[in-house]
Amino acid sequence: MIMKSSVPVVALIALVVSRVQAFVSVGGSGNTHVTITGSAVMAKVHEVCEAVAKSEGREFNPTGSSPEELLRACLGTATGEVSGAKFRTALNQIYMQNGFVDRDFMASAPHHFNNEAFTEGRNLIIQGTAAIKANVRTDNLQSARETLGRVCHTLQDFYSHSNWVELGNKSPYANLIRPDLNIENIADVAMPTCSDCASGTCPNQLLPAILNGKFLTSGYMGLFSPDKPQGKCSHGGETDLSSNQNPRGGISKDERHSYNADLHNHAVNMASEATLQLLEDIRGAIGNKDYLRLMGIARSAVLAFVIDTTGSMADDIAEAKRVTFNIIDSKKGTQDEPSEYILVQFNDPLFGPLIRTTDPDLMKSEISKLQAADGGDHPEMCLSGLQLALTGAPSSSNIFVFTDAPPKDLYLEKTITALIRSTKSTVSFFMTPSKRRRRALKASSQFKVYYNMALASGGQAIEVSKSSLSQATDIIADTSTSALVTILQGSRDPGRLENFSFLLDKSVSNTTIYITGSSLTFNLRSPTGVSQSNTVANGPLGTIQKVGNLQRIQLNATEMGLWHIDMTTIQPYTVKVIGQSAITFIYDFVEEFKGPHPGYAVIDGRPSAGLPAKLLLTLTGEKGPEVLEVHEVALVEVSGVRVSNGTIENMGGGDFLVTVKEVPEGEFVVLLKGKDRTFSSLFQRQTTTQISQSKVTVKAIADSPMLPGQVFQLNFTVTTNGSSGTYTIRARNDKDIPMTHPPTLNLGSGGSAQGTVSLTPPVNMVSGTDVTLTIEAEAPGGSDSNYAVLRLSVLSKVTDLTPPKCEIFDVRGTCYSSSCSSSNWELSVNITDSNGTGINSISIQEGSGNFTQKEVEDTVMGLYEASCCSTSVTLSAVDKVGNVGRCSYTMKSSAGSRLISMSLPLWASLLLYGFLREAFPL
Repeated sequence: MIMKSSVPVVALIALVVSRVQAFVSVGGSGNTHVTITGSAVMAKVHEVCEAVAKSEGREFNPTGSSPEELLRACLGTATGEVSGAKFRTALNQIYMQNGFVDRDFMASAPHHFNNEAFTEGRNLIIQGTAAIKANVRTDNLQSARETLGRVCHTLQDFYSHSNWVELGNKSPYANLIRPDLNIENIADVAMPTCSDCASGTCPNQLLPAILNGKFLTSGYMGLFSPDKPQGKCSHGGETDLSSNQNPRGGISKDERHSYNADLHNHAVNMASEATLQLLEDIRGAIGNKDYLRLMGIARSAVLAFVIDTTGSMADDIAEAKRVTFNIIDSKKGTQDEPSEYILVQFNDPLFGPLIRTTDPDLMKSEISKLQAADGGDHPEMCLSGLQLALTGAPSSSNIFVFTDAPPKDLYLEKTITALIRSTKSTVSFFMTPSKRRRRALKASSQFKVYYNMALASGGQAIEVSKSSLSQATDIIADTSTSALVTILQGSRDPGRLENFSFLLDKSVSNTTIYITGSSLTFNLRSPTGVSQSNTVANGPLGTIQKVGNLQRIQLNATEMGLWHIDMTTIQPYTVKVIGQSAITFIYDFVEEFKGPHPGYAVIDGRPSAGLPAKLLLTLTGEKGPEVLEVHEVALVEVSGVRVSNGTIENMGGGDFLVTVKEVPEGEFVVLLKGKDRTFSSLFQRQTTTQISQSKVTVKAIADSPMLPGQVFQLNFTVTTNGSSGTYTIRARNDKDIPMTHPPTLNLGSGGSAQGTVSLTPPVNMVSGTDVTLTIEAEAPGGSDSNYAVLRLSVLSKVTDLTPPKCEIFDVRGTCYSSSCSSSNWELSVNITDSNGTGINSISIQEGSGNFTQKEVEDTVMGLYEASCCSTSVTLSAVDKVGNVGRCSYTMKSSAGSRLISMSLPLWASLLLYGFLREAFPL
């Protein structure tokens, strides 16, 4: 059904209707918000990938039907591994927010088009769509995805909860996504709309006056009260108390029943088509390539640096520059080429700005500008710079910090830890203190914060001299690569004698082992019994490179089977094994929610202590999950030996619901073991981000964007099952926006308390800016804490609601199907944005020709020229707030030369054509 279960499935796509039934019972056909959104998203991704490939003159031939194979075909034929994790993660951000509408806005009529709240519901769609376009313009893709999920839910609910289908409409209601059009012919609040249906199974309760007059209405939903206006339709269903009030019954088409099967099916089809239209509008506004980035179609590698630029850092900056240039130059044209570059500098007292780009030449230019200067006292603003990188980089990024000093801004420690857990990013530190500073820092608890953060994220804390730094930075090239997977990770403090075993499978390549610590002794053993000790630099199993406190072992070959690392030291150490493979998994801790449309929602923060832990995870491989099996999922103590196995429920399509009843008390990671049936090869994968349970929860819901210059208030709730007393509240944002919040809240055990964070974005803040807000609650004495991380968008009020006009006034050329390559055709257009914000961009959405343009007063005059092998074109004209106007044309083969005047008299067309020939000579 359309609206019954908007479960935020961790699945990549609900390609078949039945798979979402695995999460909750959805009855009959199993149509849900996720299946509708997923099918539309995949269809549009396929369409856009094909258009991009065609424009680039390359083939687009997916080798199979799996999303992973679609991704590979879309990224092209460059050499290297391709991982589906980034694609799936991006899409899950859409699906999960789609599901949150049923949890967070359960009783909100506009979010579901209940209670005839048509104007308010449409405003949510229009405002949300504007925010998506603004977010993409400012490169805040995660915020755009999350908003897209919520907008899709509300848009789809219109067709299930209103009488649009019953009125006989055969196509979606365009006014819902057109800001220049209004909702028309809404039934008056005093107008009766439904007849009584005692059985609740009437096929159509709408009154003849409503049907004949084409009045728009929707059902009233009584979650907490049976009251509704006299004569009005109810939503219907067990949770709708109003459905027992005359007129009884309901007009919801959420579920497919025998009495409403046709209406349900029409509503599903209409909602699917409407979702495609919304996606097409967004695509037109942002362009094909940014649309694919929005959907997570990008190479998985990201290069992210946070660099100390104080006076003593000249050598470190030079090394970061060398590494950057080497990675960009050596990986260009491969799947290992970074898809995005992040650079943040910090000094004292300044830090930032965040530089984020997809252009490697711009990254080279920006890092070349860095100079070592200032920073008179010792500690620097390292954590402030890291906060910008964590909030600005894509989730699951590898971030590298260069510094020779401890942080001055230690007050951000818990915020950074929360952001690491929320983003699942990995942070590694290159620390190069002088000998004098090194002696002082070893006794400094402030310096230890870097080790703690590296451990919490699964990164490395490497302490090395400046002269040896170039030997340590190989780790950057190791991890700034596509299809990176972690096979094993562990930490022991204090150290102890222990055997670490790990499986290498046929799909893994470029296996590298990192062991950090001092006075390390270990022995590496292969599946066939060959061994190599840490004292042998170049041995039968690999090459061991020692620099500072890091030992890096690069295996000579990836031998399938069970490997062993025998640690024989009592000093603290960490062990990590990585490689490249398309086989990986993504996961989230979730909690079940009830209501009319129950489901699972991602936990924002640490999972609750005292309860079983639930995970939704998705497995992905080179050809999809069909050839992969999951044998074991467990929570593994990072600093201990406890392994808590979970019960696994296979949902189909690579999706699994895992329940772990006995959760480790300390920090843990997720371990997955399975089998690749393609090679009959056992595999294991492990997450890097450490997590633990908490007796404290922090909940907050952002239901609208922020307006520049205006106060924005966000309510939050803190609940505890732990000790009572005064809880410390901290709230921070990454844009340094002024804000207020209560410094403390008083809670009793088992109780809750509410607070409000107030933010006032500057009046000149750019529309589309993404603000990451972290709210933390700490128990008395600091014994426990938890957090919520929210992404808030700043959106200026949009007054330009009219799209640009694109008019075709001339088509010329002769195309013959027998010899398309030897002939050309051309299209002339006028593009205007009268009384609007002005034309921002014009792009070829479909077609492989060339477009040239010239501005004449308020008109853009354009000429599109193409080979007759490419006979279709769609041009998108976008104004400065994201309204889209289009021109589409298909040239018929074997047609003679012709002149078409579509919006101008023939004489005017001829004059304009003559002008264009002068403006754009052949």
